[in-house]
Amino acid sequence: MKKALALLLCTTVLAGMLIGCGSSESTNTETTAETEVATEAEAKDDKVWVIATDTVFKPFEYTNENNEFVGIDVDILAAIAEDQGFEYELQSLGWDAAVAAVQSGQADGIIAGATIKQERIDSGWIFSDGYYDATQTFVVAADSDIASFEDLAGKNVAVKNGTAGADFANSLKDQYGFTVTVFEDSPTMYQDVILGNSAACVEDTPIMASSIKEGDLALKIPEGMESEGAPYGFAIMDVADQELLDMFNAGLANIKENGTYQEILDKYLK
Repeated sequence: MKKALALLLCTTVLAGMLIGCGSSESTNTETTAETEVATEAEAKDDKVWVIATDTVFKPFEYTNENNEFVGIDVDILAAIAEDQGFEYELQSLGWDAAVAAVQSGQADGIIAGATIKQERIDSGWIFSDGYYDATQTFVVAADSDIASFEDLAGKNVAVKNGTAGADFANSLKDQYGFTVTVFEDSPTMYQDVILGNSAACVEDTPIMASSIKEGDLALKIPEGMESEGAPYGFAIMDVADQELLDMFNAGLANIKENGTYQEILDKYLK
């Protein structure tokens, strides 16, 4: 009888120990899973997206008299980030460097008056919805008598590397008999025309109009020498950053609906 009681007691104690061990292991597993989820959520909340942009593209991105980075793109990005609740760091790199930074993964996205075009999509750009429709225009010296594409025959046209303006010029050069010289930034391109080295340059119309007015440049925009309109887009180049693109699109729709978008355009274009 004593042996039976002793055996029953040992069995009960052993079962309790096993149950205790099983409960502890289950609790530890659940705690670990919860910790991992919390850590992932915290990491997401702490994410700071790196956005690359151009440096001289007024009125879309430029530095004002207080050395502050401002412009349509700058304000649109800020409004969208506030609407969607994400943090970002805007890096002013210049056009070529901005593109290279996103391509190499040093930046997550680019906003720099980038025209949405098939060539870029084919090379890996993943665009947002369009946020501004712009035309490209030929620009000549203030005292120039050039008034049509035909007047460019035998002359040179300055363009900025990798832009829609360069595409526009290249699409017309054979038809109208002019040559093209490529520059890395807009100010140098403008000066080439002002100095008389090139008969014209090609730039996005709102940027050119603003640059002539604000910079008191000796340039003018002839009538009838512009392209059809095409949209600007924010872009990523890695599908892993799709979340950022989705937030941009959602925020853009919201700021258009609540009037913030139009206020930004009026601020810089009126």
